[in-house]
Amino acid sequence: MELNTLVPDIYKHLESLSDGIPLPLTEAEIDKTVADMKVALMSWATPRERNRDFTLRMSNIGKPSRQLWYEKRDEKGRGGIDGATQIKFLYGHLLEEIVLMLVRMAGHKVTDEQKEVTVDGIVGHMDCKINGEVVDVKTASRFAFNKFREGRLAQDDPFGYMGQLAGYEEAEGTDKGGFLVLNKESGELCMYVPDDLDKPNIKSTISKLIPSLKLDTPPALCYDLVADGKKGNIKLPKGCSWCKYKYQCHQDANDGDGLRTFRYSNGLTYLTTVVVEPKVEELL
Repeated sequence: MELNTLVPDIYKHLESLSDGIPLPLTEAEIDKTVADMKVALMSWATPRERNRDFTLRMSNIGKPSRQLWYEKRDEKGRGGIDGATQIKFLYGHLLEEIVLMLVRMAGHKVTDEQKEVTVDGIVGHMDCKINGEVVDVKTASRFAFNKFREGRLAQDDPFGYMGQLAGYEEAEGTDKGGFLVLNKESGELCMYVPDDLDKPNIKSTISKLIPSLKLDTPPALCYDLVADGKKGNIKLPKGCSWCKYKYQCHQDANDGDGLRTFRYSNGLTYLTTVVVEPKVEELL
């Protein structure tokens, strides 16, 4: 079976509920899903002791080298996840198990769940394979979901998802995998299979990344700065706005005064150059 039929196959079964047709879910399948959710819940509730030293993993090798350079030197910053984010992690894990249940229900084969893989000493655990191809299961907001559905992830990938997928595929010797994504707001699903040219050469990425993290000064900026309007103001691109190190990274902005943060109606804007003062609140 092909990955491109996966979502239509799931929808076909779910929509039959409206016609009074029960879903083809066996007690064994339901028991497996409940058991998998129990494991996910217990894993979330009792995390393993983590090494506080910075470690390159399959889940972070796709991130920009400058961001990882700062993370490596942030001894106090690893961990410290707030309560709201922990709740997001919890329901993300549980929803992913439900998605895989729907995949199996639709007749597609799920294997290699949480399989450990290694590429050039970098270790990771893949979500699964579906029909023999590596698939990373994601839950996303509407905005993030649209990036996958519209095939724009390669142009806007601040969390390094493409590198993560490329690493798993390199380890498994496959190249037709992708991302099965659930929109947490609408319930929509999409299956995004990126083109080979959009995925990084992960061995080359690793060989360049490792020495860059040993430099005495940070590597080049992760993203180009962008204009904020037409009056000369310059701001951080969207990829930088999610980064916890943006203030350190751009401490020389605004002639050494650092980033200036303004609250617009659609969110915060981080200016590196202010020529004309915005007529909105500035956060100090």
